[in-house]
Amino acid sequence: MTTITTITTIIPMLMTTNERGLVEARDGMTQSEVAALYRLMTWLSPSFPIGAFAYSSGIEWAVEAGDIRDAASLGDWLAAMLAEGSGFCDGVFLAQAHRAVLAHDGARLREVAELASAFLPSRERQLETTTQGRAFIEIARAAWNSPGLDQTIAACDCAIVYPVAVGLVSAAHNIPLAPALHGFFHAVASNWISAGSRLIPLGQTDSQRVLAGLEPVVAATAKRALAASLDDLGSATFRADLASLQHETQYTRLFRS
Repeated sequence: MTTITTITTIIPMLMTTNERGLVEARDGMTQSEVAALYRLMTWLSPSFPIGAFAYSSGIEWAVEAGDIRDAASLGDWLAAMLAEGSGFCDGVFLAQAHRAVLAHDGARLREVAELASAFLPSRERQLETTTQGRAFIEIARAAWNSPGLDQTIAACDCAIVYPVAVGLVSAAHNIPLAPALHGFFHAVASNWISAGSRLIPLGQTDSQRVLAGLEPVVAATAKRALAASLDDLGSATFRADLASLQHETQYTRLFRS
């Protein structure tokens, strides 16, 4: 999978308005924009060592069961997971955690972290997201610590799942919510496609076609997640939930979920 080469289109538009009211491109990025881009590309790159490559979010069982057979069926499955399943819910948790950190609301952050930790359909999905969340926090804190980050992490007082970890750390580094959310969705979708490409299998070109096809789904899901509250949480991807439950009983497995 490629790194997040398209994230420059997500960073707050690099445009300015001249004296005639016309919009024109700025000559460059501000220092804070450069820092945000650099960190997001690093944290949400497939090479960031959180072990994402070891998990398939139930895709392994879906391939074995015949639900996913080719690029088209993989794209349909992932579009549903993003828009109507764990993708949307994780986006809401990321956004709510980000806002709680910026508001210095420890009680709200704890509420979000606890709900996100409980809002999982299977033991293996919980293992997947809590393991990645813990790794993300530990590595980001070790290499990119920031004032108050340790206290913010302690305020959660529970296992921190991956989307909450991304929202928390991004807010602690003053990275805007929208690019953090889009980058997160890109990273998650890329990892799902990587799993599918090994299991079906798919070639690199077909994998990129699937990722390109998910672009409007990611944009629409991010828009919904940004506007949603915790009361809007919910999913309807029952087959994907069953896949995560069935995964641990598979005779042979490549992935941990």
